[in-house]
Amino acid sequence: MPDAFSRLVLAPSAIYALLLAGIVAFALTPVMMRLAWRLGVVDKPGGRRIHDRPIPLLGGVAMFLGILAAVLPNLEVDARYEFILLGAALICLLGALDDRFGIPPLPKLLGQIACAAIPVAHGMTIDSVTIPFITPSTVSFGVLAYPLTIIFIVAVANVVNLADGMDGLAAGVCAISAITFAILALSLGRISAGVMAAAIAGACLGFLPWNFNPAKVFMGDSGALVLGFLLACVSVQGVMKTAAALALVFPLVVLLVPILDTSFVILKRLKAGQSIASADKNHFHHRLLRVGFTQRQAVGLLYAWSGVLAAFALAIRLFPYRTDGTWNLWPTIGLTLFGLLALAVTYYVVVALELLKYGHLRKVGLLRKAAAPDEAPLPRPFART
Repeated sequence: MPDAFSRLVLAPSAIYALLLAGIVAFALTPVMMRLAWRLGVVDKPGGRRIHDRPIPLLGGVAMFLGILAAVLPNLEVDARYEFILLGAALICLLGALDDRFGIPPLPKLLGQIACAAIPVAHGMTIDSVTIPFITPSTVSFGVLAYPLTIIFIVAVANVVNLADGMDGLAAGVCAISAITFAILALSLGRISAGVMAAAIAGACLGFLPWNFNPAKVFMGDSGALVLGFLLACVSVQGVMKTAAALALVFPLVVLLVPILDTSFVILKRLKAGQSIASADKNHFHHRLLRVGFTQRQAVGLLYAWSGVLAAFALAIRLFPYRTDGTWNLWPTIGLTLFGLLALAVTYYVVVALELLKYGHLRKVGLLRKAAAPDEAPLPRPFART
């Protein structure tokens, strides 16, 4: 894998994009805070919200402007990235309007589909995926590439949006994911995708000081939808539009935390006979608060989980565990250790979040057969008294 590491070294434009996006986002966030107060784009406490005072929105606009400032002078001549930015600008506008006026779910979804269709119509599609250990290893989608890519972009945008429910959570997790995508894209020689991913990470990091608990501003839908939209696009352009083995695995592993969170919440809503668009307090961060974590502790745990999964994704790409059909011992051992660590942390968090209830654990013999309500907290070594 020496070529992959050399590409990483020869990518100063990505570092420049990260720094510039961070500076611009940091500088513009207070401006957008004042504008949000003036326009009445404010998130008030109540319902499933966990903040206790009105917080201005529109922080996402500052993030998008930071990304735009960093990306425009650095992109290679590729019209697809212009349409990616156009789609991102429109979904940012859609999110800002939703933050201010509240858009019903169906029109909002149709607007997201329209935004996603812009880059897809201009060639940004998941044409095929390479799946190792099967023959044939490449699965081509043909004309289905267009609707599948639109579904993927809209799904990731909403996954990030639904996970944005605690101070600093979405910005931090997306920063980790974007840095990972930047390294993966650069290692594959996809410089434009790497630059855009680095800019996303920079914007998140520049926004985070204003958004970390106690938050002074929220990104709102204008930020969460943009981050999800752009992360989906850079994963397609930087990772999935390659012949790299396991290319499909990378975005799933990197974004596993918000994907699991959204999947769990949707399943709970369907089980309760509720609309999947309804609001509740079943997200991972809500459950962590219920079992005794503070906001900062909950966010830190979810950061750590995302970071371990990101490290595993990078190990899959950068460790030369298999060359010319031959398994290499030490890289394979290293990759296995990263995989076991990712599994261990995932299991730990799942138990801490009580995703497996007492009744389920008793059925498989993991707990004594004592009476306990389904929602009773599981015993934890870090419990506070």
